[in-house]
Amino acid sequence: MATGWLVSLAIICVVIFALRRPKLFPTKTQAVFESLIEALRDLFEPIVGKKAFPAVFPLLITFFLFILMQNWMGLLPGVGTLGFGHEENGHFHLTTPLIRPFTADFNGTIALALISFGAFLIIIFKYAGPKAVFYDWFGNKADKKETPAVLYFVLTIVFLLVGVIEIFSVAIRPFTLSVRLFGNVFGGENLLHGTGYFFIFYFMELLVGLIQALVFTLLSATYIGLICNHDSGEHAEGHASH
Repeated sequence: MATGWLVSLAIICVVIFALRRPKLFPTKTQAVFESLIEALRDLFEPIVGKKAFPAVFPLLITFFLFILMQNWMGLLPGVGTLGFGHEENGHFHLTTPLIRPFTADFNGTIALALISFGAFLIIIFKYAGPKAVFYDWFGNKADKKETPAVLYFVLTIVFLLVGVIEIFSVAIRPFTLSVRLFGNVFGGENLLHGTGYFFIFYFMELLVGLIQALVFTLLSATYIGLICNHDSGEHAEGHASH
């Protein structure tokens, strides 16, 4: 929690300081932030879809920056290694660290995953609508005009059963999201501590921290985009006809 609040405060202060006076011809600091935002926008907008993107993008960019900074917090000497413990066989065993990365604790990652899941439910029902959500999960995707009536009826039952499985897969997403992030960050933290911050593993964990922040954010965007990103082409026509 300490690192969670600290990193949040640091991100807010840096953004406010860097963009306190935006200019038509940006300064170097403003240009860096604008380039980062544009790169993330170009990455996430095709996934989420234009309709829901304005509501989703602030959440996604916050997820990415917060998780990235938290993952890299574990690379700082003293984080996760200073605290209370006991002596055993001439070695000190740490039992209660004073400071740990937010994402190296399962409570932290499950909290992030639940926020992602809650936002997913709110956004899909708001921007896609209950009818489109129900159709995506349970609807018969076969073309009724080109499918025999008996076969179409059988496929309807099949898609209903598949929908039940889909609901189960959606329900466990908070768990899978949180375990994936927690396992990678916690494992990397232990690896660094066990090797005494050996430089090869240190730089490897820099890359892992970036990848895991991107994976969590991309998955959150993908879950929303699978339902909301039907603005054009065949998807839009299919939904309109049904």
